[in-house]
Amino acid sequence: MTARRITVLGASGFIGRYVVKRLAQDGAVVAACCRHTRTAGYLRTMGDVGQVALFNADLLDERALAAVIAGSDVVINAVGVLYESGKRTFDAVHNQGAARVAALAKAAGVKQLVHISAITADANGASFYARSKAAGEAAVRAAFPGAVILRPSLVFGPEDMFFNRFAALARYLPALPVIGTGDNKFQPVYVDDVAAAVLAVIARPDTAGKTYDLAGPAVFTQRQLLELVLSITGRKRLLVTVPAGIASLKAFFLELLPSPLLTRDQVRMMRQDAVTKAGVSGLADLGIAPKALELILPTYLERYRRLGQGFKPSHA
Repeated sequence: MTARRITVLGASGFIGRYVVKRLAQDGAVVAACCRHTRTAGYLRTMGDVGQVALFNADLLDERALAAVIAGSDVVINAVGVLYESGKRTFDAVHNQGAARVAALAKAAGVKQLVHISAITADANGASFYARSKAAGEAAVRAAFPGAVILRPSLVFGPEDMFFNRFAALARYLPALPVIGTGDNKFQPVYVDDVAAAVLAVIARPDTAGKTYDLAGPAVFTQRQLLELVLSITGRKRLLVTVPAGIASLKAFFLELLPSPLLTRDQVRMMRQDAVTKAGVSGLADLGIAPKALELILPTYLERYRRLGQGFKPSHA
């Protein structure tokens, strides 16, 4: 039986690399697409010789996209941006880019399309990020009705940008900021569980046209997540509430940095909970038992611990 050819867009990203690894282990021939293949050579080692091939492809480049999508059995769009930079705006990537992928996949006769969105996607959301994600979902549905849409909550894992960043800041700062009230809720999901969900939906024809919220087994507030980071790293730091208005003012200046620590849109995102919605299918419907944040987080935040702390998780 000929192995399926699966194209992964955003292959070198946080979620994409785990998807590539799972697909390679499953025996698929993977076209791993990203903007900068010169820094993504590690993806080739995830499969046998020739099993994972690298391609330069940007969601903003229709010609390059058409070339990598042609001949694919499955296309997985794992491209996303956390902040806008130049031409890579939320609308260009999450909406127009997603629409372009879906239309090209349909025209090329691709059998399955998996679109990775976000659990906060909301046409009426407070943030541009949330609204662009919702617009992208609608565009994908219009162009490729059988597409499966996956909506992860806050994704955690060794390369994440949330827990690693706050653990690093706790090394040097006497306090960590809590944006707004700190009561906004998250349901963190392990990155490998998201990758497992991708494999599950492409293995099951009955998932076509459905949407799945991908979330972990527990809900935490923003404040509780920071407290957990401090507990794991063995550091005592103040948690200082920063009103949204002041946080937005600071974010205005931080946005001038190439990789901003905080943006005004992220401050707006803090008004919205990132938890599963009633009546939406989830990991359990795909036969996946999500891993607990408390079990995984210590395995990669250990490097931020104070020397000699000898931390033991409270659940151990």
